[in-house]
Amino acid sequence: MSDIVRSNKRRSLALVIGFVVAVAAAGAVIGLLVGAVVPVTVVAVGVGALYVAISFRLVETIALRVGRARPVDSSEHPRLHNIVDGLCVTSGLPKPGLYVVDDAAPNAFVVGRSPSHAVIAMTTGLLDSLERVELEGVVAQQLSQVKNYNTLVSSLAVTLVAPVALVADVLIRLKWWNGGRVPRSGDQGERGNPLAYVGFGLLAVSPLAGWLMRITIPQTRETVADVSGCQVTRYPPGLIEALEKLDKDVTVTHSATTATAHLWIGQPLSGVGDAGELGSVHKLFDTHPPLEERIALLREL
Repeated sequence: MSDIVRSNKRRSLALVIGFVVAVAAAGAVIGLLVGAVVPVTVVAVGVGALYVAISFRLVETIALRVGRARPVDSSEHPRLHNIVDGLCVTSGLPKPGLYVVDDAAPNAFVVGRSPSHAVIAMTTGLLDSLERVELEGVVAQQLSQVKNYNTLVSSLAVTLVAPVALVADVLIRLKWWNGGRVPRSGDQGERGNPLAYVGFGLLAVSPLAGWLMRITIPQTRETVADVSGCQVTRYPPGLIEALEKLDKDVTVTHSATTATAHLWIGQPLSGVGDAGELGSVHKLFDTHPPLEERIALLREL
């Protein structure tokens, strides 16, 4: 586990340095065109560093806003709070913020730059469909992501690797729910908001953003978290049964976007279990190993 933590911290540092270098390179090109390479490059580095600092502080808020998550107290979901309290004591972690997403699809995501800033959000579909031991398995898996600092890398990726994809998703939502799955109804009918078409223009960079997301977020993070979570609960069948329910349910998570899909415990977007109109784009950002493989691995424990 200590090796995983160090690896994730090094990966996060490399991600930050790579982002600033990319911004500096872009600034140098612009400076070359305007005849002021050094001043423009310096300004670009300053802007890039400022962006990293601000996004690092606000990444949890951004992810929760994009995911339409709302805080939930112990009176609304006492079972969830009770499970999290117990597993945090077992794991030696501070209790994360708990949020609920009003979505019928069974899914959950975790985000946070450190264990003391972590938040876990679960859909109402997940809370309604899982038994207690299954929910414990999911919570333990999410807490394992926090403990081994997977969430640090994943959180930084939202704003540093796929910022254009994030903006594109937000704009496309003005026309469609879930970026190409369900047409929105409203005063503008099927046409939706004209700004949505700006989002379609930004999709031109999706192949590059998707490739960067895949090399930044290794698929092994989920399998490692699965195994670590089962070590906490000492009951692999709980997580196995939860993942089986996720595997059987192909409901698209409307609150997910291509820029935040890697945060969820299961691939949330269209094009995986159905034929969404932007399914081919979504597959570019699929950083999850197949649920069947994860379940098969857990059965060997």
